[in-house]
Amino acid sequence: MADVMLGRLARYLRLLGHDTAYERDITDAALLLLALKEGRILLTRDTGLAARKVLPRGRTFLVLSDDPARQLKEVIDHFSLGPPPPEGLIGRCTVCNSPLARVGVRQSVRDLVPEHVFLSGKDFFRCSGCGRVYWEGSHIERFMKDMRRLLKDG
Repeated sequence: MADVMLGRLARYLRLLGHDTAYERDITDAALLLLALKEGRILLTRDTGLAARKVLPRGRTFLVLSDDPARQLKEVIDHFSLGPPPPEGLIGRCTVCNSPLARVGVRQSVRDLVPEHVFLSGKDFFRCSGCGRVYWEGSHIERFMKDMRRLLKDG
């Protein structure tokens, strides 16, 4: 679970397939209670929040960097999450955190994506929660390439 200061980190973790809860409008008390209730690890940049003794030992991680890519590296290294998938978008919805499923019938997303994307794209994914459609465009390729380089080079 990422606190309000770590929205982009939450999105990155979700793209890489990691179940990452994130609420924009939540109090510290409610955030801690939710993390406790759901058995989650709390990721935070707030030293005061990290110092609270609400969660069991080891269930709070203080993220030091203010750069989202470096934050991702910190979390992946600390929790030994492993490298990004070798290819393809297999993650979770960046908006609602639900798993993505490969679209079996391309035609079903024709009206949900830009025409040029539908014509040039081969693989589409749909969020099982909110229905948002994703595809493997150059933005995903760049993100995955950047993540692999960051994790390799440090």
